[in-house]
Amino acid sequence: MLPSDHPGPLNGITVVDFSRVLAGPYATMLLGDLGARVVKIEQPGCGDDTRRWGPPFTANGESAYFLCANRNKESVTLDLKDPAGRDIALAMLAKADIAVENFKVGGMAALGLDYATVAPLNPALIYCSITGYGQTGPYRARPGYDAVIEAEGGIMSITGPADDEPGAGHPYKVGVAIADITAGLNAAVAILAALVSRSTTGQGQAIDIALLDSQVGWLANVASAYLVSHMPPKRYGNAHGSIVPYQTIRAQDGELMLAVGNDLQFGKLCAMLGCPAWSTDSRFATNRCRVENRDVLMVLLNQEFSQKSVAEWLLRLREIDIPCGPVNDLPAVLADPQVLARDMVQEVYHPTTGTIRVIGPVPKLSATPAQIRLPPPLLGEHTRHVLQTWLGYSEDKIDELHRRGVV
Repeated sequence: MLPSDHPGPLNGITVVDFSRVLAGPYATMLLGDLGARVVKIEQPGCGDDTRRWGPPFTANGESAYFLCANRNKESVTLDLKDPAGRDIALAMLAKADIAVENFKVGGMAALGLDYATVAPLNPALIYCSITGYGQTGPYRARPGYDAVIEAEGGIMSITGPADDEPGAGHPYKVGVAIADITAGLNAAVAILAALVSRSTTGQGQAIDIALLDSQVGWLANVASAYLVSHMPPKRYGNAHGSIVPYQTIRAQDGELMLAVGNDLQFGKLCAMLGCPAWSTDSRFATNRCRVENRDVLMVLLNQEFSQKSVAEWLLRLREIDIPCGPVNDLPAVLADPQVLARDMVQEVYHPTTGTIRVIGPVPKLSATPAQIRLPPPLLGEHTRHVLQTWLGYSEDKIDELHRRGVV
């Protein structure tokens, strides 16, 4: 999809992005999708670690991992440990609206680029720090990695096969780095809130985002259930702890997802199956009863669903507005007509690889659409342009910085 003529809602907002890997880059990519100018600061010669995370790589050696979180950005290489590199970063921060970093706690202070140092130069700056455990607390100095946070944050304890299923007893991580992604989302939301606050006060502020906080917050109803009941939650596999039937169910030729969310839907399901008496059976008449008697009910439902194919059941369930869906693999998802109609797979031209397909922006804004304006950048692709246009550096000065390895 080509960029529209409408600027994004963050048009005119500038972001200096010191983050690497996923949580920070995901947050800044969202800001870029919404129209902000994002300048990604990378170490000369190596850049973001994810540039080397593969396979898979494109034919020209671009990492699929890096491509997923770095569109709509310009890349500037800058040695932050060199005093000249630090001075360039400070000059950029003095003119920026937003800074994002995900160094370990104290990392930016060691470079002289922390919020306490930068805020006096630019009181309107919104400065977002993303770490594993936050800027406070006994774990603040620990490095934060998604898989460790998933383990410590409880999601692995409730993810995986139920006790009576094969593989029971083994915790499972989520198939994507969900602690990183959630922290990135929380960072983007907090930054947008800080922009709104700044519009009335004129003042920026520091934002402290922790992967562990994000993971604990993501526990939602499961954590609430424990706080209310004091009963540690069990694993339910693909089932739901508080709603029945709300799980995958096996048909004649595969599995589908069935999501019966209330008693009315359950009654319609029973009538469709030719078993209307189930809806008034004291064991199943209410959701509470169905949760208490899930094992009995699921045996009955599995017997019925084993008689027809997935396609047949989906057709019949949709005819009576029972929520359901196929269990798609990734090829099916990315070819799904609804996914394509929503522009969730888009093409963008990359300078070394040619046309590449990427996941499209999620928000759909009518007047100021989110859009892909720039492909994921090559390492240092925009260094010269940014130093010239943003800081007014001459060609000779940039050449000298390059000779010294500063950029």
